[in-house]
Amino acid sequence: MAPTPQQPRVDTRSSDLVVRPFIGGQTVECEGGALRDINPFDGSTYAMVQQGGRSEIVAAIGQAQQAQRAWFALAPKQREIILFQVASSLEERREELVEILINEGGSTVGKANFEVGAAADMVRGAAGECRRIWGETMSSDVEDTLSFTLRRPVGVVAAILPFNFPLLLGSKKIAFALAAGNGVVIKPSPHTPVIGLRMGEIFEAAGLPKGLVNVVPSDAALFADTVLEHPGVAMLSFTGSSAIGRELAAKAGTQLKRVTLELGGKSALVVLADADLEHAVDAACFGILMHQGQICMANSRVIVEQPLYERFVERLTQRFNAVPHGDPRNPANVVGPLIHGAKVDQLKAQLAEACTEGARVACGGKAEGSVFAPTVVADVTSAAKIFDAECFGPIVCVTPAADAAEALALANQSSYGLSSAVITNDLAKAMMFVEGLEAGMVHINESTVHDEPLVPFGGIKGSGLGREGGRHSIEAMTELKWVTMRSTRPHVPF
Repeated sequence: MAPTPQQPRVDTRSSDLVVRPFIGGQTVECEGGALRDINPFDGSTYAMVQQGGRSEIVAAIGQAQQAQRAWFALAPKQREIILFQVASSLEERREELVEILINEGGSTVGKANFEVGAAADMVRGAAGECRRIWGETMSSDVEDTLSFTLRRPVGVVAAILPFNFPLLLGSKKIAFALAAGNGVVIKPSPHTPVIGLRMGEIFEAAGLPKGLVNVVPSDAALFADTVLEHPGVAMLSFTGSSAIGRELAAKAGTQLKRVTLELGGKSALVVLADADLEHAVDAACFGILMHQGQICMANSRVIVEQPLYERFVERLTQRFNAVPHGDPRNPANVVGPLIHGAKVDQLKAQLAEACTEGARVACGGKAEGSVFAPTVVADVTSAAKIFDAECFGPIVCVTPAADAAEALALANQSSYGLSSAVITNDLAKAMMFVEGLEAGMVHINESTVHDEPLVPFGGIKGSGLGREGGRHSIEAMTELKWVTMRSTRPHVPF
């Protein structure tokens, strides 16, 4: 029987919440200072977070190395059982986790509840992969020789988490690394450290060897440099901005460390003239307003074929004006606060620049505190900076296209290539976009926002390297070993 989940080490309802790195199965004191974890809606201090330094990061790596050996020695079914217990624990502690996501991440009630459930499903998906770490046999040109491959864990995987879906994406990185037989060292976002630390505790309490999962809040550059230079870390998994991803890839290259990078996006939703208008508007709304548009795969661009363009902009504007937004604790609100107040000024500056380039703000464009109103920017041309500049807010740019061919060209006119979507009832045109879109993911008749446990999630161009999910994570987090076995004595020429 799996162990009973432990209760939180710290009462999350306390106004004096202090959290520390989780290393070797316990919280540890650090000599470094503490940073404020700020509630993005009201600006209050949610927690004080002790920051780990180089010594704590190195200690976490050592703990993961030691625990990984015992973990990989377990039978796959035992690893699977423990991961299923993690999933159950996440659901059992839903109320607590939802509170944390709202308080430090600005999640609305609906988004926070969705994230907890999706994280549990992600861990269950990873649990199934414990039994599916396969090699293969191959024909050999050498007589009496058996040729086959094995997959073995890389050892220790380091991961840097984003703020937007910290529980879901953290669970994804941790669970698939564990399914492959690895140990893990995590750096949570400075905006959502408490959920990262709580996640580490939940995984360990399910029955993992102590030290297998470690969570170290720390300076991002210090963490990256330490794990990439340390010989005990085999891989870095990063979700974040394209600019930082490029820097990490360059550093990893000097150490010959493998990386997976899930980066930014300016994903396009294409609406063709034959599309059902309400269906298209539904997809556009969901794909940009989920979590205030702070999603890498958000359809922040909508390209509409000309016969439908004006009607689409009018209906989308009506819908956006009716979207409730404000306090994330109000279950009626769809849009909550941006992760920090400085984002408001950034978005306003992007809108002002877009207007000088010929675009018009059809609705929104204003903010109350850190809550930015859902905003439609119409008549955006491909020459406008905002056409390809990531906003990471509840702003959708709408662009007309003369026909399907121009819509495809406009969709591909981007430095990013993460997700994409097309709304159409024309099968031939749908297949044209499936083949022609320069993106790692293409969705027909839904929004660009879609992920599942077993799919190859990831992008091309400036949106990243590698894929995460299912066997694709397993392949990224294991080494492939070729083996030959000769049954007779070989003849040698000398």
